[in-house]
Amino acid sequence: MIRVSNIKIGIDDDISLIKSLLLKKLKIRESELEKYYIFKESIDARKKGKIDFVYTIDVKVKNEDKLLKKGIKDVIKLTNYKYIDVKMGTKKLKNRPVIIGSGPAGLFASLILAQRGYSPIMIERGLDVDERTKDIDNFWENRKFKNNSNVQFGEGGAGTFSDGKLTTRIKDIRCRKVLEELVNFGSPSEILYSYKPHVGTDILKDVVKNIRKEIINLGGEVRFNSLVTDIIIEDNKVRGVIINENEKIETDNIILAIGHSARDTYKMLDKRGVLITQKPFSIGVRIEHPQSLINKSQYKEFYNHKRLGPADYKLIEHTSNLRTAYSFCMCPGGSVIASASNEGEVVTNGMSEHARDKANANSGFLVNVVPSDFGSDKPLAGVYFQEKYEKLAYKLGGNNYNAPVQLVGDFLQDKVSTSIGEVEPSYKPGYTFVDLRECLPKFVTDTMKEALVKLNNKLEGFSMYDAVLTGVETRSSSPIRIVRNEDTLESFNIRNLYPCGEGAGYAGGIVTAAVDGIKCAEKIIERYSNL
Repeated sequence: MIRVSNIKIGIDDDISLIKSLLLKKLKIRESELEKYYIFKESIDARKKGKIDFVYTIDVKVKNEDKLLKKGIKDVIKLTNYKYIDVKMGTKKLKNRPVIIGSGPAGLFASLILAQRGYSPIMIERGLDVDERTKDIDNFWENRKFKNNSNVQFGEGGAGTFSDGKLTTRIKDIRCRKVLEELVNFGSPSEILYSYKPHVGTDILKDVVKNIRKEIINLGGEVRFNSLVTDIIIEDNKVRGVIINENEKIETDNIILAIGHSARDTYKMLDKRGVLITQKPFSIGVRIEHPQSLINKSQYKEFYNHKRLGPADYKLIEHTSNLRTAYSFCMCPGGSVIASASNEGEVVTNGMSEHARDKANANSGFLVNVVPSDFGSDKPLAGVYFQEKYEKLAYKLGGNNYNAPVQLVGDFLQDKVSTSIGEVEPSYKPGYTFVDLRECLPKFVTDTMKEALVKLNNKLEGFSMYDAVLTGVETRSSSPIRIVRNEDTLESFNIRNLYPCGEGAGYAGGIVTAAVDGIKCAEKIIERYSNL
């Protein structure tokens, strides 16, 4: 096949125009065009008063070699466009591989192993997605927090209650495998080509259930309400896991896909001598604007066009104190959600359903944190740094899971807000007006203030007085890295233990975590024959 880039159509043109534009660009007759499909769609809004859709198209034509010799601009031969299964090893597998965690990394590691006949056991500390949804709703509506069933813990991981963004900067053919499997299990087909694909939490819930059912159908096992309380290590090699303090499962291979909030598991691994190092991350708040403001700022006179969904943004500002403030996980038409994983802590995140049809836009508004900020050289110092500000936010909010809130205009003037303006905070179960300087480090609030003013020049209205800041967001990424050998992907000092995904410090989002899960599964497949 060949890949053809830079096929443009106007915002009011019908998508069927692509075919005639392809024929014209390739200088071929319709009879020479065998098939084509959209690989990528993006929007070009750089010119004032004009918006185009820009397409990259994968094409199968007759006489491909002859066409390629023409040297047509934006046309290349496509050589590596499909995921290929790795070759199976020959070493006998004594016990079933165990995957700890059912987030994107754990789900895809388990799926790949199940598809190849390895009968994996996937262990999840939380509950299945249906029971988990009930518990989360009860928390948001009635403040009834549940330790093992919340936005961080349970089937599908933290990504299930998010915008379901599938954007990634990595160039890996496994990304396509992830997207294709997500479509197979119920995601909308446009994620295969959208320039900013997303699923939405409402659809993701069904997708993760369907993946779980397929793992079981292929001979795997999925166990909920099963917290790994210890790992059995002999001669620097894994031999098994202990579940809920009293049940032993023997295994020779563990994929550790625990997510970025499994602090008790981090502590257990540190106690067991698994090599862990500190890692930079970011903290800050969620910022909410009217979605209509973002649409008008980004799309100008086209803001209400039927072919344009709710607009998003991606912003970054380097400030005079040598810190960086930036938007993170922007959720058009979404909500700010309570995302605590422990009692007595307030943590925020953003979530959207597939339609992205809520009144507010929200995004993380974060500042970089480095290990020298932690005040300790211990491996888990970043974890304790996060906990400190989550507990401060809980106390400041009223010790009842209310989130601390301040309007942008008041924040810039160091004033506690007294009333809501144009933007109604979406966070549940409730909010309390505060001075956010009391639950964030000074360097974070100083950086946010400077950046807010400057970013208004990049996105008109970003620093509007009534925009709402909701604290605190601390889980942008893992504060630790479980060090691994990049050739084998095993722990640096424990054989057959595969630190994986976002929680281990090797991913930053649904797709990158899923890809890392696939890579770890492949290492087991390459070494062992299946069961």
